[in-house]
Amino acid sequence: MPDLFPLLLASGLVFLAAIVRGYSGFGFSLLAITALSLIYRPAEVIPAIFLLEIAASLHLLPAIWREVHWRSLLPLMAGALIGTPFGVHALANLPEAPMTLALALFVLAATALLWRGVSLTRMPGTPATVVVGAFTGVANGAFGMGGPPVILFYFASPAGNAAGRASLIAYFLFTDVVGLAFLAREGLVTKGAGIMALAFLPALALGVAFGARRFRTADPARFRRIVLIVLALLAVITAARSFFAL
Repeated sequence: MPDLFPLLLASGLVFLAAIVRGYSGFGFSLLAITALSLIYRPAEVIPAIFLLEIAASLHLLPAIWREVHWRSLLPLMAGALIGTPFGVHALANLPEAPMTLALALFVLAATALLWRGVSLTRMPGTPATVVVGAFTGVANGAFGMGGPPVILFYFASPAGNAAGRASLIAYFLFTDVVGLAFLAREGLVTKGAGIMALAFLPALALGVAFGARRFRTADPARFRRIVLIVLALLAVITAARSFFAL
């Protein structure tokens, strides 16, 4: 069991990241891993965060199930399965930091365009959606951050805030289960990771519930602005980590 003071500090950070997750449907992993890696070893943190991500999605899923845009989500999942092996191959054979920095800069540019009001007039067809899913799979396999392309996809589309948020929650449940399976295959899902996840579970539950309640009363335009700010923040954090790794 972690020492008391680091545990309390880490629980507070998990609570804040969980508020973002409950409100926007994304952002927990990168915020929590970035913060907790300052306190614990990443090899301990990452499996625990995957477990907490799955718990957060299962907590939110019953309330948003009917709002999921399944017509786009299923092709995205199929594309992600196609793209992930190529991303893993890139991770094994290409320098990671420059690629991650390039992706972060792309996300920042796309976020700026969305902030200025650029959007799709209709949902893309199945082939285009599979291509987006494949891109997210490549990003997830190569950088461990397949979320931003999917976030941009939904918040540029006419699906609406509720459908976009619900679809992201369902999508991340799928990718987190797949990711956890890969971690387990490598022997990284240990008893210690399970204990750490259980220790942070109360903070996660409180934060997710608070964030979800705030979403239910959120103004749609304000919600969109906050989502874009969070996405830009995540991209900046990623770009900074990649820049210092060069």
